[in-house]
Amino acid sequence: MANNKLAIIGGSGLYDVEEFKDRELLDLSSPWGKPSDQILKTKYNDKEVYFLPRHGRGHFISPSKINFRANIDVLKQLGVTDIVSVSAVGSLKEDLPPGKFVLVDQFIDRTFARNKTFFDEDIVAHVSMAHPTSKGLMNACEESIKQESIQYQRGGTYVVMEGPQFSTLAESNLYRSWNADVIGMTNMPEAKLAREAEIRYASVSMVTDYDCWHPDHENVDVQKVIKVLLDNAAKAKNMIKNLIDNFENHIDPNDPTNNCLDVAIITSPEKRSKKTKEKLNTVAGRVLNK
Repeated sequence: MANNKLAIIGGSGLYDVEEFKDRELLDLSSPWGKPSDQILKTKYNDKEVYFLPRHGRGHFISPSKINFRANIDVLKQLGVTDIVSVSAVGSLKEDLPPGKFVLVDQFIDRTFARNKTFFDEDIVAHVSMAHPTSKGLMNACEESIKQESIQYQRGGTYVVMEGPQFSTLAESNLYRSWNADVIGMTNMPEAKLAREAEIRYASVSMVTDYDCWHPDHENVDVQKVIKVLLDNAAKAKNMIKNLIDNFENHIDPNDPTNNCLDVAIITSPEKRSKKTKEKLNTVAGRVLNK
């Protein structure tokens, strides 16, 4: 199992794990441009792990401007097989108060201003997104959360909105009527691109607020959110350390992500240009170079 490599993509409030002392910052680029920031390569208990702050260190990239394709491509270049996304979200349910973690297993993608696929010229692929997160990786996250006595919910639907503004009350109530659990701005197209790159993906969402639907709570306010974020980030860092230790115990050799491109590419081989095959080499070279 020595070939499995874990990467953490940190969202709002999680820009670094300072306790990692063995540090190297990698400056990488992809055919889709530069990732959000340098990638921290670190070792923890003799295990190599990578950390990428989704919004950049200091939080200077808006959700709509994140270069999701570059982020996933460079992690694949590093040999990453498993990504755990850690994100801040708003709650759409009474029993998901600020501070609770949700292990998301479904998404509703409401974003509209982003590039959502690696396969957008010359080569067309349709990957299955029926089950967008990997069960084995979710099991690893659940075990890691339990070790920290963090309140959490296993399973949940995450509505991904475009942002950067928070929801209107009408929107918030609409998403609640869909029985969605949490709302955020960043897990799409990240999860779709991870699947296209055959990287197993799990999403740990940390609730910071009640969006704007809750009559007993004031509307979302960034200052209040930051206060909960910092508390959540401390818990998340401990969870990440546990995850580094345990994630390999939960890898499913039959996970559909592992070889989903085998049945996804529909373009005839003679129509696949050399230029596009080279561009997709990191993401899809396994199937395109056969």
